[in-house]
Amino acid sequence: MRLKIQHTTTYEYQKSVRLNPHHFYLKPLQRNYLEINAYKLDIDPKPEGMNERYSIEGNPYYQAWFTGETENMVIKVDFEVNTSHFNPFLFLMDQWFLQNFNPEADIPFSYQQKNLPILQPYLAHSNNNLLKSYALEKLRTKDPIQFLTQLNAAIHADWHHIIREEENLWSAARTFAAGKGSCRDLSFMLIEMLRHVGLAARFVSGYAFNPELEAGHELHAWVETYLPGAGWVGLDPSLGLMADEHYIPLAASFLPENTLPVHGSFGGENLKPSTLHTTLSIHPFYMIFSLIG
Repeated sequence: MRLKIQHTTTYEYQKSVRLNPHHFYLKPLQRNYLEINAYKLDIDPKPEGMNERYSIEGNPYYQAWFTGETENMVIKVDFEVNTSHFNPFLFLMDQWFLQNFNPEADIPFSYQQKNLPILQPYLAHSNNNLLKSYALEKLRTKDPIQFLTQLNAAIHADWHHIIREEENLWSAARTFAAGKGSCRDLSFMLIEMLRHVGLAARFVSGYAFNPELEAGHELHAWVETYLPGAGWVGLDPSLGLMADEHYIPLAASFLPENTLPVHGSFGGENLKPSTLHTTLSIHPFYMIFSLIG
């Protein structure tokens, strides 16, 4: 499958401001099922300098710095991506992980001690018995994959997916009580549930292509949990699906705010909040050949 992705983000300021250095997390992460072609990032006003860097968690980003003042900033991303079929269930898990999985335990999942220093940030969670109890109720099997798919599907069935224009992230407790949430809110709630039962989990932002939509795509959020042997495995509680070749990640982190596509600030006198507008189109890309003979 070949897709054409065009994503425009516009910040409008109440008056002329000075742009401080910015980081743009708008380049897809490397995955074995996707290939990026003809990637182009345009920023207006044009930065004085820009360079590609990598975050502490391995997310690629463009660092840019500016001179002068501006009343707006427009970020345009345009690229093509080739995706191949990806079976999200095609993997093996380590025997140690499976043998030490105990559905009857208070914390059913565990990792080898040598991996804990790296995984610790992905295991930190609030203390919420409602979240933990909900997850444990779905743990009626000795198969971790069956548990994950059932929990993911249950959230999709029990919570209503809504579109929220606000940029803030709801707490897991608020989403749980509300019975609804955006893709960001539902993903963060699933992360909290997984961490409560001992599974490392992280927040992912990126693009998700829905073949049934001609328009209306938006930046999406989902979850990845770490299964030794298999690595990071993607779950989308908004749709109740495992992440496959339709998912194009831009950033992944133990902290949701680390995955925001634009990081930066602006300076000046008597500052007021900026206004944000975004447009996103994802379409199958068809080559047109002309045969002359």
